[in-house]
Amino acid sequence: AIFAPRDFLPLAFDSGGVTTGPITVPFIMALGAGMASVRGDSHAEENSFGLIALCSIGPILSVLLLSIFYRPEAAESTVSVLSVHTTRDAFLYFASAAPRYVREVTAAFLPMVGVFIHFQALYRRYRLHQVLKISMGFVYTYVGLVMFLTGANVAFMPVGQMLGSSLATHSPGALIAAGAVIGFFTVAAEPAVAVLKKQVEEVSSGRIRQGAIAWGLSVGVAISVGLSMLRIVLRIPIDWFLIGGYALSLAISFFVPGLYTGIAFDSGGVASGPMTTTFILPFAMGACRALGGNVMQDAFGIVAMVAMTPLITIQLMGLWSEVRHRARHRRAVTQIDPALDGLVYYDAEEA
Repeated sequence: AIFAPRDFLPLAFDSGGVTTGPITVPFIMALGAGMASVRGDSHAEENSFGLIALCSIGPILSVLLLSIFYRPEAAESTVSVLSVHTTRDAFLYFASAAPRYVREVTAAFLPMVGVFIHFQALYRRYRLHQVLKISMGFVYTYVGLVMFLTGANVAFMPVGQMLGSSLATHSPGALIAAGAVIGFFTVAAEPAVAVLKKQVEEVSSGRIRQGAIAWGLSVGVAISVGLSMLRIVLRIPIDWFLIGGYALSLAISFFVPGLYTGIAFDSGGVASGPMTTTFILPFAMGACRALGGNVMQDAFGIVAMVAMTPLITIQLMGLWSEVRHRARHRRAVTQIDPALDGLVYYDAEEA
């Protein structure tokens, strides 16, 4: 990062959160949980999480190295909102854009389908009804992703830019407040968040509820988007937030159970999914352009902020849970019958 151009630094950290999306998260989380269950040791719960966080490191390093060895030419981007007059016009416009995303999702799906077919052909692990269930899952996911990406890129992103530009022109204070509110509710619609919540509750045997994870993520993303809007208004370098935020999260990790640390670092990649990329990032870009800022340095970086704050909020939940557990343990010890203090215990082997 020290040797990379300043314009690429926010983009590099954004790429770490963007690459952990609705396809990556369920597959890698299930892979990690399966590998940890095979080990069957006392740390199986903790080792079930953390792979998503590790997968975010590679894209960050790749983009930083790319920025050092490759010098791109300057370019201007323009975004226009779709103007249609009838429902038929809108349908035709979406239909003409859909083939591009059909190709992209197909390219992403083929390797996973190929691995599954190869595995099943070799080991015959699943019965016919299980194969049919998995195949229907592939079909539902494939169709859903094509529809989502088409709608998000054709209409969602331009609307986000227009909304950010309008709020920034009207009132910077309203921009910060609106960003926090949008961040709070947007994370609930992230496809990978539902997978994470279910996986956490299953692995922890119900000790960590889905509602607690949902609240922790929503509060964290609301804070991150609000701070990102403040950063755009005041043009604060992203280094200040990233260094301070990650230092705080690493410091907290020494005081919380390892399970919460793994969940927290995975939550960062999960929260920065397609909803963040297709709406909140264009929202920040529109606000930055309206305020005359540098889009590369000020607007980009919001995905990295969204990926960072859940680390702190989830670990603070774990710290609070640990404090309550120790307090209950102390109360239980003090409530032991004083008559037991007069008993003497002997080791059977020594006797």
